[in-house]
Amino acid sequence: MKIEQCKAIVTGGASGLGEACVRSLAARGADVAILDMAVERGQMLASLLGGKVIFLQADVCSEQSVQAAIDKAADTFGGLNVAINCAGVADAGKVLSRKGPLPLALFNKVIQINLVGTFNVLRLAAEKMLGNTPSEDGEKGVVINTASIAAFDGQIGQAAYSSSKAGIVGMTLPVAREFADHGIRVLTIAPGIFSTPMITSMPREVQDSLGKMIPFPKRLGKPEEYAALAGHIIENPMLNGEVIRLDGAVRMAAK
Repeated sequence: MKIEQCKAIVTGGASGLGEACVRSLAARGADVAILDMAVERGQMLASLLGGKVIFLQADVCSEQSVQAAIDKAADTFGGLNVAINCAGVADAGKVLSRKGPLPLALFNKVIQINLVGTFNVLRLAAEKMLGNTPSEDGEKGVVINTASIAAFDGQIGQAAYSSSKAGIVGMTLPVAREFADHGIRVLTIAPGIFSTPMITSMPREVQDSLGKMIPFPKRLGKPEEYAALAGHIIENPMLNGEVIRLDGAVRMAAK
């Protein structure tokens, strides 16, 4: 699959890692639909990048919302062969704190958006890809999910977040094996500490401290580096069923 032949959706595409993917794919000639709840920012980005990029408001937790967005993207582009899942939240909290046990509603929220939302988009996008004409290798599409190194190195206060990302890691291989018969690849990127809005909203000294934790390079990851890996995944058909850490060799401490 060549990037210029991509007809893609990117959830969480209005900012952060998702925005970097949208920009990278669009710059190389792909058709891209931004799926996000941030209407103003999403529309602004689509307008800035031009006619091959559209914005579609979508709630990843809603079957009807995602189905409508996927149908619209496929109708607009004449198909769908790439889905990149970047939508997510990073709400934190100790299981036992001075305020009492972690609210079940917070845990459910993180699981619903990060894990269930990813699965929701994955299943509906894959169904749409079934109608594609296969390549010489029999490929019809690729789905790229976003986990986190927190799936492996979860810190105190990340019980909900780590659980949601570990779930994404856990479903990668079984779904890739199932989709193999349909010519659809499934992979997951597990980024480390990246310069996304969640991090850049922190004080500069905190950002610098986080960057120094990384063995090499000693800095925060750039969203463009995530997008570069996503682009390589799309174009390398032998990559399948794998979770790729993109983290500069960092391993997170307990807190």
